[in-house]
Amino acid sequence: MRQTSVKTPGKQRFKFFGEVITELKKVTWLSRREATYLTTLVIVFTVVVAIILGVIDYGFSRLMEVILIK
Repeated sequence: MRQTSVKTPGKQRFKFFGEVITELKKVTWLSRREATYLTTLVIVFTVVVAIILGVIDYGFSRLMEVILIK
């Protein structure tokens, strides 16, 4: 017959955090320069997409005004 051990919640929490720390030590972190470059790239891309969507929205708004008012 197989025996199962009952673990207390406190021990499970400590085990979980220990495993998290072990995994974080295995991570290859970006350098400061890479992180800055990628962050800038994401911000620029977001602004460009926001401008494009804003122009499209403005165009559709004007089109609806022309169609519905006249």
